[in-house]
Amino acid sequence: MSAIKELLRTEADGTISFGDYELDQKAKLSDYEYNGDLYKVKTFKEITKLERNGMLVYESVPGTSVSNFAAVGTGVSFVVEGPEDAQVTLGLEEDTEYQVTVDGEYSGVVKTNMGGKLMLSVEMGSADQIRVKVERV
Repeated sequence: MSAIKELLRTEADGTISFGDYELDQKAKLSDYEYNGDLYKVKTFKEITKLERNGMLVYESVPGTSVSNFAAVGTGVSFVVEGPEDAQVTLGLEEDTEYQVTVDGEYSGVVKTNMGGKLMLSVEMGSADQIRVKVERV
């Protein structure tokens, strides 16, 4: 996988892919319609942020590329790529417990705060990409 040059796109399987961590300058794409919602992405080497209808969906520091992002009623799943370890923040349901799996390994149960934010770390190491799955308990 490589950076998403379109900044945000819909894949054949109905998921979305977004983010370009290779950019030196901020780039953004607004008003991208997907499943009846409007999405906005801002991305470059320092941060990648995705919003749906003005609300946070995904944010990483430093910037990453995300493929096959699927948000269903019980959680989210996606594949992330980046040049180094990243701190990821997801916008989910507030005050809810989620089971987190990173690269096939169970990472535990995390409870979102009153704003619905869930934070996790993605350690890239020698991996080209890491699969993340977050499911409501």
